[in-house]
Amino acid sequence: MSWAAPPPPGVQTAPYGYSHSAYTAVPVRQGFSQAYQAQPQYTYSSPANTSQSSTPPMASTADHQQTQQQKFDWPDSVRSYVQRSFQSSNLDPSVSRAEMEAKLKETIRYTQDQGTMHTTDWDNMPLPQTIIKNERQQALMQSMALPAVTAASVAPVVAAVNPKKRKSSDFSGPEATTSVTVPWRAARGLSLEDRVTKPLMEGPLPAKSKLQKNVEKRQRRNDGGYQSSYRSPTPPPPAGPIVGYNQSLEKRFLRLTAAPKPADVRPEYILHQTLDLLKKKWRKDGNYNYICDQFKSLRQDLTVQRIRNDFTVSVYEIHARIALEKGDLGEYNQCQTQLRALYKAGLKGNSIEFKAYRILYFIHTANRTALNDAIADLTTAEKEERPIKHALNVRSALALGNYHKFFQLYLDVPNMGAYLMDMFVKRERLAALANMCKAFKPDLKLRYITEELAFESDAEAAQFIIDYNGQDLLQERQDHIAFLTGKAGMLFETARAQAFSRVDLKGQI
Repeated sequence: MSWAAPPPPGVQTAPYGYSHSAYTAVPVRQGFSQAYQAQPQYTYSSPANTSQSSTPPMASTADHQQTQQQKFDWPDSVRSYVQRSFQSSNLDPSVSRAEMEAKLKETIRYTQDQGTMHTTDWDNMPLPQTIIKNERQQALMQSMALPAVTAASVAPVVAAVNPKKRKSSDFSGPEATTSVTVPWRAARGLSLEDRVTKPLMEGPLPAKSKLQKNVEKRQRRNDGGYQSSYRSPTPPPPAGPIVGYNQSLEKRFLRLTAAPKPADVRPEYILHQTLDLLKKKWRKDGNYNYICDQFKSLRQDLTVQRIRNDFTVSVYEIHARIALEKGDLGEYNQCQTQLRALYKAGLKGNSIEFKAYRILYFIHTANRTALNDAIADLTTAEKEERPIKHALNVRSALALGNYHKFFQLYLDVPNMGAYLMDMFVKRERLAALANMCKAFKPDLKLRYITEELAFESDAEAAQFIIDYNGQDLLQERQDHIAFLTGKAGMLFETARAQAFSRVDLKGQI
């Protein structure tokens, strides 16, 4: 009885008694700790008789199993590496067992294919879970960086398209943009000039959008059917100063938000008439708000016409004196700054007077650095002039703490320096009174305080003490009013500290 099925008609019968099986059954391994046992495929030969047909296959199977065992005879270092990989102390919950087995299989097969299984240092080889975590980290970093195509996926395409390999230096030129890089990243490689002033014009122009077409239609309707791409250039600023022809003597001050018009600017001869009018109105009415507004308008007309002469100096000097009289330090400092530049330009004026004012102002603001600079700019001849010499003596008296000399200088101030000294005489009186409380105890005559601190009367001196809650420190005696200096020391020491901690720096030069 033959086991082979009869061949279909027209097919030649094989010379063997049995054909090869369609598949080979492979038992499932439970892990890498078991050696892989490949199932042999049985090869049957045509026996002489059916009684001896089972003996040759058994012998052939034994020989094949011995050959497979010799082929997969792993070294002990590999077996130890596999055992270490599955030790509970080395397991990582983020790496599954299936991933570990796949990585082990890949690693061992690679060394087997390369013939380095016996020479590899398996004791120092990273465990599969460590290799997997490193690969995950690298993949994460690559996803955050510029997308790149791996060599394994690009190599077949490059080999098919261009057999020549490109070096890294080939990507540094302007031809480095390929289809691999996305357009929005490829644009970053171009310079601003290439992207703006030199757009790529290869191929036909893109079609206009519907919105652009509608805008062009409206423009053609408004232009009567004519569309011009010419744009008139911005007119350049005038090369020289403007010359006004406004004849008004009085004009309100308005800050310029555009180029001034000649129709709104008064010429110089009109400005002379305006200055005479303002001086008369100041003597007659004394309306500072009106006068300040008119002087600012006058100064603006001088500036836009670039008029810098002796008349300009007189305008700024008069305005500075009026501002000092009214205690407007902001306007005074604007005038003082311009006057300093005009004096340096060689224009004539009262430079000695205003240099003395500058020293007194820096004493008021306690700006020692600017005060030293102002003194350093003085010449030897200027230091001998009475206004400047007086201002330097005031500085020296305060530096030495000589309040007696300071108040003598306060009573004899040249020009309008008294208006500046009025701004800091109050704090100097507090400092002097605090020193008197330390030097004279238990009391002191009020009349002595009036004379030393340059008060106009005893009533003014008493009111000064009362303003600082010192009414209980004044006692009326038979022939005089006494000031209890022994009890007033702490009160006026505190008042002095507060006065010197607050200095008005408004509009400082």
